[in-house]
Amino acid sequence: MNGEKRRESILQHLAESSLPISGLQLAKLFNVSRQVIVQDIALLRAEKHEILSTNIGYMIKTAVKPQRVFYVAHSDDCILDELYTIVDLGGSVIDVQISHKVYGNFLAQLDIKSRKDADNLVKRISSGESIPLKKLTQDMHCHLVEADTVDELDAIENELQRKGYLLQGNSFSTE
Repeated sequence: MNGEKRRESILQHLAESSLPISGLQLAKLFNVSRQVIVQDIALLRAEKHEILSTNIGYMIKTAVKPQRVFYVAHSDDCILDELYTIVDLGGSVIDVQISHKVYGNFLAQLDIKSRKDADNLVKRISSGESIPLKKLTQDMHCHLVEADTVDELDAIENELQRKGYLLQGNSFSTE
């Protein structure tokens, strides 16, 4: 394997790992010395790859995207419009959460990043496979939403407010 391919592979391994990978581990993986790995990392950094060195190894610096919790309420026939509104304005719906006074808190991972993802969720609900969690809380629920910028989150909030989905205040309670 030549150096360019090895560096591409190093990037791939670092990107796929949730934990740092030591220079020694990389050296063994590619059958080279640890010093070659150190040089490869330096070359990758020179190419503007953000690689962090920790006391236990290397890792890719991941950008932290801004997130916001939106407290909303709407009827079932507005689920798709709510999700479309969020993804069309650059957001990803990470989860849905409810807080019920009797049953407690429930959270379901959604990972809605596109209209297709939203369509698939609504299709599963419509098939009778499940019911929306909001049914337990008189349609009140919240979504953790992630976007590339705070401006996108502001635009999402403004549009949810304009459509009447956004609840006033930052919390809700149900009996």
